[in-house]
Amino acid sequence: MWLIDSSIGRKVIMSVTGLFLILFLTFHSIMNVTVLFGTGVYNAICEFLGANWYAVAASLVLAMGFVLHILYALYLTWLNFKARGNDRYAVTKRQEGVAWSSKNMFVLGLIIFGFLALHLYQFWFKMQYAELTGVQTGDFHPADGAAYIIQLFSQPLYCVLYIIWLAALWFHLTHGIWSALQSIGMNNKTWLPRLKCFANAYSTFVILLFMAIPVLFLFGYRPI
Repeated sequence: MWLIDSSIGRKVIMSVTGLFLILFLTFHSIMNVTVLFGTGVYNAICEFLGANWYAVAASLVLAMGFVLHILYALYLTWLNFKARGNDRYAVTKRQEGVAWSSKNMFVLGLIIFGFLALHLYQFWFKMQYAELTGVQTGDFHPADGAAYIIQLFSQPLYCVLYIIWLAALWFHLTHGIWSALQSIGMNNKTWLPRLKCFANAYSTFVILLFMAIPVLFLFGYRPI
């Protein structure tokens, strides 16, 4: 109950689940970019993960962390909305020093959630879910992840949609990383500018790895 009723407790949960998801995104971005160097390496990783117990366990933990992160985000948004009362309808000037992303984390989160649902359908549902159930849900073998990537990103519309999604994810991450680190104690005047710089650099690195695929596909690149 302390974690729910305490503002510090809520921040800790948001920070821990957020950092956990950041680590997953880092791994996922590095894994994905391997497809650009050849389909064999990427498919070997897909087969290694697949429906093995450790991959399934990791998926369950990730799902719980994501659900918890979303629920607390909704809860905090509702608390902030309730606390503002009638002031929420007042027109106020933009606060100096407050990043646009920090004021729009909920909206960015909704965009990310929408495209995540699409991503899960296009890949997880056709790969790991298909392996777990034994039901063919896509056009290719569940372990042939490269074929699904080539099929999806050969369509320019999907490339553009994923680039938009990744842009929203970048804004969400840049604020989320330094905010999470700040919440767990790194919040003095010396460290705060460094944290923001680190958050920008790290988020850019992860997003560029993700974005390399749709951008290169738009220019006609296809892995072999």
